[in-house]
Amino acid sequence: MKSTVVGSFPVELKKESSTKNKLLSALGAYDPYKQAIKDSVISQLDAGVDIISDGQVRGDMVSIFTKYIPGMKIEEGNTVIVSKIVRPIREISIKDLQYAKKVMKDYYNGNIPEGKGVKGIITGPNTIVHSSRIQFFYKNREDAIIDLAHSLKHEVNAIVKKVEPVYIQIDEPFLSTGMVDMKVASEAIDILRENLEIPLAMHVCGTLDGAFKDLAKFNVDILDMEFAGNNVNINVLEENSNLIHNKIIGFGCVDSSVNTVDNIDEVDDLVIRAINIVGKDNLILDPDCGLRRAPKDVAFEKLRIMNEIKDKYS
Repeated sequence: MKSTVVGSFPVELKKESSTKNKLLSALGAYDPYKQAIKDSVISQLDAGVDIISDGQVRGDMVSIFTKYIPGMKIEEGNTVIVSKIVRPIREISIKDLQYAKKVMKDYYNGNIPEGKGVKGIITGPNTIVHSSRIQFFYKNREDAIIDLAHSLKHEVNAIVKKVEPVYIQIDEPFLSTGMVDMKVASEAIDILRENLEIPLAMHVCGTLDGAFKDLAKFNVDILDMEFAGNNVNINVLEENSNLIHNKIIGFGCVDSSVNTVDNIDEVDDLVIRAINIVGKDNLILDPDCGLRRAPKDVAFEKLRIMNEIKDKYS
């Protein structure tokens, strides 16, 4: 059994303190997010997380991608689709992931242990398009979703080549809402999956009783869902366990919707139930969703408890 995070971590931007950083700031070259990435990575590792993220410190899950994709623009904090969506103008998350991996390597004195590493995280095309307003060009969201999938595929390929992650995670929370054409959604994921030689995960939060049977058919290796803050999904998993015999379950076992530390006995009971449903070798433990809104000490303690339980059953 391994552990991971869904992605985001509390961000604490620090002012430049060293002479070097002050000089870089004066030249407009100081990156205040670099220390936030380092702090996030070290917190995850200190808590015992096996497969880390870069903390997703630079912005919300949609605009962090769409501001670099032609055909989309940001207006008052929201994404608007204004023309045909094409490939990104630059690699979006590569440098942050490379730096996160360097911090991890330094943490382990030069050699990242087997079974540990960094994962690439991309907000899915269905979620991005359904979070955006179509102003021009597209008559329906489905065509925009397919074009965006082709655009994001360039980022997937760049992450695989330049970061060598453990796996790629696609965040698709909108797939639980009933608003998405599941056939188109599956086609978009297939585009991202094409020729991918490492595992592909898909994170879907929300209540899944109306979507699980469709999600189980998606061409992904890891299906990641929330269970701690949602008392419906564990029953859905139990009732439909026969549908996911060929998938690993990313099991959200600490509640990201509350900014208090979870009761370790309740988390333990939930994990035991999951083990009884799919087996411990078919589980990756993680929080329900990102932890950006939690105080840093609370986020750390949630991860520490999760990993204490992981170690208990590994």
